[in-house]
Amino acid sequence: MGGRRAAAVLCALFLLGGCAAVGPDYVAPDLAVPSAWNRAAESDAGAAPRQAGDLAQWWRNLNDPVLTDLVERALASNLDLRAAQARLREARARRGLAGAEWFPTIGASAAGRRLDDGNDTRTLYSAAFDATWEPDIFGGTRRSVEAAQADLEASEASLYATQVSLVAEVALNYMEARAFQARRSIAQSNLATQSETLQLIEWRAQAGLASSLEVEQSRANREQTRAQIHALETGLAEAEHRLAILLGQAPGSLHATLAAPAALPAVPERVAVGIPADTLRQRPDVRAAERSLAAETARVGVRTAARYPGLVLSGSIGLEALSLSALGDQSATTSLAANLLATIFDGGRLRRQIEIQSAVQELALVNYEAAVLTALEEVENALVALANSGQRAAALASAAESARNAALLARQRYASGLIDYQTVLDTERSVLSIEDSLAAAQAEQVSALIRLYKALGGGWPVASESAITEKNQGQG
Repeated sequence: MGGRRAAAVLCALFLLGGCAAVGPDYVAPDLAVPSAWNRAAESDAGAAPRQAGDLAQWWRNLNDPVLTDLVERALASNLDLRAAQARLREARARRGLAGAEWFPTIGASAAGRRLDDGNDTRTLYSAAFDATWEPDIFGGTRRSVEAAQADLEASEASLYATQVSLVAEVALNYMEARAFQARRSIAQSNLATQSETLQLIEWRAQAGLASSLEVEQSRANREQTRAQIHALETGLAEAEHRLAILLGQAPGSLHATLAAPAALPAVPERVAVGIPADTLRQRPDVRAAERSLAAETARVGVRTAARYPGLVLSGSIGLEALSLSALGDQSATTSLAANLLATIFDGGRLRRQIEIQSAVQELALVNYEAAVLTALEEVENALVALANSGQRAAALASAAESARNAALLARQRYASGLIDYQTVLDTERSVLSIEDSLAAAQAEQVSALIRLYKALGGGWPVASESAITEKNQGQG
């Protein structure tokens, strides 16, 4: 009967521990979010609802096989991504460790002692099983599990945030490398034209139709362009090296891959950006901040539960015999004890710990609100940049065409002796400057599109919150 009463008491304590949990229950903050983007119309971006999966592999929309290959290699080998994966495994293990507190600790021991009373020497064998368990009466363990689960979900979201940033960085550095190649090609083309102009002036000088000043001016103009080519090659090499590091490879390992120049991808006429609420659900950094807030809220409950009494139940079963074979024939000695532990005076330490954790929770709330505002700002900025970079590229394309026509006319009129060389010099410099700016603007337009995809949270497969939670609980 005593064993039945003890079991009944244990069951009652277990049920009580499963129902009670002190501290605040987490409720996700309801933040005010705009219903539409302010700059969507300027960038001709569509605000129609979109599927979350539309952004999962946005780089494929650029139709660049080299970029797709680089992104896939980076996702497989990047060091920052591997570090984030290790942190996720750590969080998963900590979730399992927190859950282990629900269960009792059971141990076994065996010993042998030699007894000598002066007349006889005997060996006494003993075996015992011990168990201890602290029922979660006030929910401290439950809150710890909640915090560990939220930490796990925050680590998973942080992993995806790292992936989003990685994909964008690979694409941005790839576009920068292609832009340097385009600008180098422009400079080399202008260098060839300027060399032809210099040769023309040298012939005219030999015929007495041009001065030595014009020859030196033309030569200086050509050498300045040659110097610009070397600077562009340096920038190209640095972009290649950054790409290699993002792929977890040694600098210079991608030179052969990127040796052949390729055109910049075309920017689509419209980009479906959805509504701000879509972005907040898509952005993994926002989710990580929200899950961190949930974890810190649960830890307030952990600190609060520490102020309440704790009950530790312990029991043991022991056997003793003069031989190993006789252990099973002996009557077992059993014991069951309950210890009530309570803090009467601690100088306010427990209360201060609750205050500290409440401040940490408030900080997590501020960080979450800041993450939401940052996400909204980045999208608005990207929409503005995409719109303006497109308009700038269009204007520069028109200017470049006019500059090339002006330079051609100037060389023809100079060859006919109708104008002086200064006009030719000015037009050639203008062509190089405008064409270089055009190439940079076209690359910036693609980069603005990439930043928009990143700001929208593109680059990872979004799962529903319930699906993520179920997956993590199954792996815990």
